[in-house]
Amino acid sequence: MIYKSEEMEVKAAVTAAMQMCVAARTAPKARGIDQIHTLVVTGEEKQQLADKLEEMGREQDTAFYIRDAGNLRGAQAVVLIGVKEGKRGLGEGCGYCHFGSCEGCTKADGTCVFDSIDLGIAIGSAVALGEDLRVDTRVMYSIGKAAIAMNLFEGNAQIVMGIPVSVSGKSPFFDRK
Repeated sequence: MIYKSEEMEVKAAVTAAMQMCVAARTAPKARGIDQIHTLVVTGEEKQQLADKLEEMGREQDTAFYIRDAGNLRGAQAVVLIGVKEGKRGLGEGCGYCHFGSCEGCTKADGTCVFDSIDLGIAIGSAVALGEDLRVDTRVMYSIGKAAIAMNLFEGNAQIVMGIPVSVSGKSPFFDRK
């Protein structure tokens, strides 16, 4: 059997994206509470995500959203990593949310900082693995915003980041205009 470059590159990008989701899943979590959710998007759904991001860029007059949509279109896959907001129950001893306690944070409809910390650690684990696998990636919050707007996580994640994955001769995510 003969495998052509483009076919192998697409399969490698998708395989890497799947493995990046595993790295995000197994990353450490505060108090061992796992609120991380992941998706891999390819094909027509990835193009729809890029279309939504471009639409948002035009509506908000945000040029880098349009640029990022172009980057997304050029990638073979995108990893979406999100976190469902919750409270860790650390009580009075924490207060990093600036509401004094988890109860105060809940009453103020605040965000527990450990959600963002867990998300950051999961993203770091995912992109580190991507680097080990020699795929090109870039963390883009703009893609996460489009994923939220499209309800791709069906309400199971309120903070989402996108990581397009590319296998090509030169990373499309740097030296951008």
